Parts: sequence; structure tokens; C-alpha cells
Amino acid sequence: MGKVNPKPYWLKYKIPGGIKFVQLKKTISSLGLHTVCCEAKCPNIGDCFGRGTAAFLILGDICTRNCLYCAIKNGTPNPPDADEPSKIAEAVYKLKLNYVVITSVTRDDLIDGGASVFCETVRQIRSISPATEIELLIPDFAKSAISSLEEIIAVQPNVINHNIEVVQRLFKVLRPNGNYDLSLKILSKIASKGLTAKSGLMIGFGEDMSDIFNTLKDLFNAGCNSITIGQYLQSSKAGFVPQKYYTPEEFKEIREMAGALGFKNIKADPLIRSSFMADGDY
Repeated sequence: MGKVNPKPYWLKYKIPGGIKFVQLKKTISSLGLHTVCCEAKCPNIGDCFGRGTAAFLILGDICTRNCLYCAIKNGTPNPPDADEPSKIAEAVYKLKLNYVVITSVTRDDLIDGGASVFCETVRQIRSISPATEIELLIPDFAKSAISSLEEIIAVQPNVINHNIEVVQRLFKVLRPNGNYDLSLKILSKIASKGLTAKSGLMIGFGEDMSDIFNTLKDLFNAGCNSITIGQYLQSSKAGFVPQKYYTPEEFKEIREMAGALGFKNIKADPLIRSSFMADGDY
């Protein structure tokens, strides 16, 4: 696919800086932790770090999958760090976070996909910072989807997020190792337990409005009641080239589309990402 026009003015974002940014980055670095904010080159890192919020990335910084849009490294990961859950809890406590998002690289090499590490991280945070609300942004745990998801649900996080990422029509092209139907089943299971089921969608890969509508409809019918929709930005020189930059007016149309379907919480803007201002919804 050919190149799209240069990025428009509405995709400009803040240069990271400020006291809270420095404090948060220093704390993360001193504990040897990772954030999806840094690893995935999120455009909102300056805003979020500046407000003292972050999405922690557990189970290392190397993913076993190779989604065409993602900036996170892929390859053979190192064994999980047994001390990582307690380190994250320490960071949450030191930074006095009221709301924290915990996500991970996909670890198809682990029997449970890393579910036990998610759960231990929740327990460790609650042991020293019980008032902190916790959102888990989980992978599909492909090898152990049912048992791993039951383990995640059992620790009762405030929100469980599982991103569909791209529209159904382009799913296999962009996520060759993912499973669209499995992702919907995961969201359905979360919702059936009375928990907040959240998902995220990126656009700009060559889909059209009907593709977006059909995917949103699938998500809502699966029980997802909270959705984030943002513009895909090329993650690296070798990354998938954006095929379209949606205008703010088009994002307004998409917000209205999601609202008409019945979504409770909707964030749809060019720079929206799944963890951006997550604490503002619940």
C-alpha cells in the first residue's frame, strides 16, 4: 500500500516534560519496570506522565507475536521476573496512584499466557495500596483462554479491557496470530460476570465507516460497554503505513455511531489510546 499524505495538524501532541513526568519516569527506571506508554511510543505520554498516570507493561518488553501495526519488540522473551508484581505495587504506592492500568506483551510461550502474573500484580497492589482502582488490559491467552480468564475474573479488577485493535475485515491481515471470534468471546465472558468490559479500536488501516460500524456492533453485542477509538500512527519506518487520517469531524460521526449502538463510555478522537485518561470513566 502506498503512502498517505503527511500527518495533519490535529495529530500534533505534547513534548514530554515537567516535574511529574520526570518523577514517574525516574521511579519506573529505578525499579526496572516497563510502561506501554514508552514501549508502544504512545502519543499521549507527555500528557499522562505529566498527570502522574501510567499503564504498566508486565512480563517484559518482548512480544511473541508480530502484529503489523505495533511498535513493541517481538521475538523470544526472557522468563518472567518473579519480583515484578511487588515492584509495580511499590511504584503505585510511591506515586500515589488512584487508578492504574496493567497490561502486558503477549506471551504465547507461557502455559497460562501470563494470567498468574496479572493476578499476583493485583494482589500485591491491593496489599499496600487498597484504595487504588485497577484496570487490566489483557491479551487473549490463546493457549488457555478459559482457565486464564477465569483466574483474571476471580481477582475482581475494577475494569477488564481486551482490545479488538482492528476491524474484522482487516483482522487477519494485521493480526495474523490473533482470533477475532475469541476476542469477542472474552469480552462476552467478562460482561456475563457483571464486570466492566472495555475494548479499543484503531482506525486508519484502509477500513471504511461500514467496517467500523460492523465491528462496533460486534463488540456491543458481545457485552462490551466501554470503547476507545483512535487514529493509527505509523509505529516505525518498517511499520504498516497509515492509509487514512480521519478528521475530527469524522471522529465525531464515529462517536455518534457508537452512542447510537448503546455504548456507555465512548472515547473517540485522533490521539485516543486504550489507556488514555482511563480513570475518568469509572
